[in-house]
Amino acid sequence: MSLYSYFRISKPSLEKIPPERADAEFSRLQRRTFWGVTAAYTMYYICRMTFGVVKQPLIDGGVMNAAQLGITGSVFYFVYATGKFMNGFIADYCNIRRFMAAGLIISTAINLILGLLGIFSVSGIAAFLLFALLWGINGWAQSMGSPPGTISLSRWYPLSKRGTMYSIFSSTPGLGKAVTMVFTGFIVAASGWQWGFLAAAAAGIAGIMATRFIHDTPESCGLPSVQALSGEPVKELDKKPTRELQKWVFKHPGIWVIAISTAFLYITQHAVSDWGVLFLQKQKGFSLERATQIIGLAEAFGIGGNIAAGWISDRLFKGNRARPVILAGAVAVASLGGFLFLGGGYLANMTLVALFSASFSVVFCIVAGLMALDFVPRKATGAALGIVGISSYAAAGLQSVASGLLIDRFCTEGAYDFTPVSIFWTVACVAAFVLPVIGWKYLKH
Repeated sequence: MSLYSYFRISKPSLEKIPPERADAEFSRLQRRTFWGVTAAYTMYYICRMTFGVVKQPLIDGGVMNAAQLGITGSVFYFVYATGKFMNGFIADYCNIRRFMAAGLIISTAINLILGLLGIFSVSGIAAFLLFALLWGINGWAQSMGSPPGTISLSRWYPLSKRGTMYSIFSSTPGLGKAVTMVFTGFIVAASGWQWGFLAAAAAGIAGIMATRFIHDTPESCGLPSVQALSGEPVKELDKKPTRELQKWVFKHPGIWVIAISTAFLYITQHAVSDWGVLFLQKQKGFSLERATQIIGLAEAFGIGGNIAAGWISDRLFKGNRARPVILAGAVAVASLGGFLFLGGGYLANMTLVALFSASFSVVFCIVAGLMALDFVPRKATGAALGIVGISSYAAAGLQSVASGLLIDRFCTEGAYDFTPVSIFWTVACVAAFVLPVIGWKYLKH
């Protein structure tokens, strides 16, 4: 069997489910698929976020400095950006279960190798080059997670339910980060950074097992299409071939408003995720365990923000996405500024990061997800994700380099001044919610 045959979208099954059983069977497979992609993508994030936890131990152990860590992180993001773009377009044609599992297998293997490198005490320039190479490969593998996860919602849910389900699915990064920061942080503090990667590899294995619950399309299971089962009318645009729809999405100005806005969202989000632990250690004097608790436990509030985002915009604001973005964006900027520029103890910083995480997640879910789902045709969901992804993660890569260089530049004899990089992060947060509000007219149709 060729790779093309293995990964291509499943053909409709010749064995059909009897009409009297169709609704019940559809609901069962729909739930299995949703929770399968949700669990698998959570494990994807654990395999991605370990690097943010181990930065201080890597610096303390003389393995890499802040600039090298920033470059290694940027390699991940630039590769991820390219992979997100390409894999988004490819995934529209693919079997989502096999595609998602393949990326997680590679990511799990990379984390395992990095853990073993640490056990064998690789350091110096060799460690830097190996980390950059392997973490770059992990970036490509990670880019195979989000497209099939989001495409599964298009294949299995009508538009009337997709916003709510996307809100839940998009909370998986917050859950993955929380688990990584708290539990992986505890493992790293107790046993060393090597064991953080090994723990991530174990999570990856669990995610690979979860992909077994994913089903490709209703038609491949002997069921009618989601439109036929839900009574959703088929638009004329949806009848066009996938390739034409992908071109339509690429030319739509709304997708580029979302792409640029999401780029600033990713600068802000990954600044806190990637550097928040180091910031708390060096700027505010917290231990590694305390710092990971603050970032990790606060991330849990982001899950609530994600889940609430769809309900808030659909019910309270009657489908107007701009108004909740303005309100939540203002709260996010204020709480981020308090975290970066004020002092405070453990509870104060926990509260500020939790408030930022919850409000920022509302903005993130609406801008990076729901706004696109409002107008993107079902068969071109992956293409839209690819366009947004390459913009977002190219910006995240630039953030990683710029943040690392700014932190290193203003470090004198081990004393860090985070003021310049904090200004950079705050300005990005403001742009993240102002741009989609200005460009709202392109996103309403």
